[in-house]
Amino acid sequence: MRWRIDLRYDGTAFHGWARQTGLRTVQGALEEAIRVVLRLPEPVTVTCAGRTDTGVHARGQVTHVDVEAAVDPLRLLRGLNGVLPEDVAVTAVTAAPEGFDARFSALARRYVYRLCDDPAGWDPLTRAHVLRVGRPMDVERMNAAAAGLLGEHDFAAFCKKREGASTVRALLEFSWQRTGTGQLEGTVIADAFCHSMVRALVGSMLPVGDGRRDVAWPAAVLAGKLRDSAVSVLPAHGLTLEEVRYPADDELAARALQARQVRGEVHQRG
Repeated sequence: MRWRIDLRYDGTAFHGWARQTGLRTVQGALEEAIRVVLRLPEPVTVTCAGRTDTGVHARGQVTHVDVEAAVDPLRLLRGLNGVLPEDVAVTAVTAAPEGFDARFSALARRYVYRLCDDPAGWDPLTRAHVLRVGRPMDVERMNAAAAGLLGEHDFAAFCKKREGASTVRALLEFSWQRTGTGQLEGTVIADAFCHSMVRALVGSMLPVGDGRRDVAWPAAVLAGKLRDSAVSVLPAHGLTLEEVRYPADDELAARALQARQVRGEVHQRG
């Protein structure tokens, strides 16, 4: 039977989501916890909606796992949270609807990048989740620049190229808002993301926000379809996967089939 497991984690001490021999990863920790709680002879494979990179956090990660053993979802949730490390927490365990695939059934992923541009607003208690920048940001300029990137495009200029992988994505939302003194949040929503795309997109906003680059510059970079050394891939710790969106249950299988045909085995990474 397939189970959906929702979780959140602080990515600071993890080498990303994907299991790696000899390294501490979220996938490795969750798979081992499932093995222990269900008393399985070998770990099972867990599939996630978005493979977060080293240091990236998640508040709305979604996964699925197929197990033959009988499962009480409440017992599994409590059991997992009893054995998982304190920087990971399972928030829900539910029987997956027919056709559900955590990765390929997803319609969109929502990430938020958090910045602080004013020393008066810096909170040392959130330093592992917020990037401190040295110059004041103009949110109106950043929103104008971000609007020029919306739609379906080849985002090769903002992605780390992978052999045989498409860099065409549909950017559904890219917007900025102030949430307090010196506090900015950049929301980025797309059908999927290629490697380092979110942090590069946000990186292209900083020189616009502080006036070093024209508002039209990020769109010009996008049109060039080549990595630009002036675009910084920002540090991972400011980025959080906040939400994964899915269609109605009766559309899950069709969405998964469509995504597989379009993207194959492309990594969905921020």
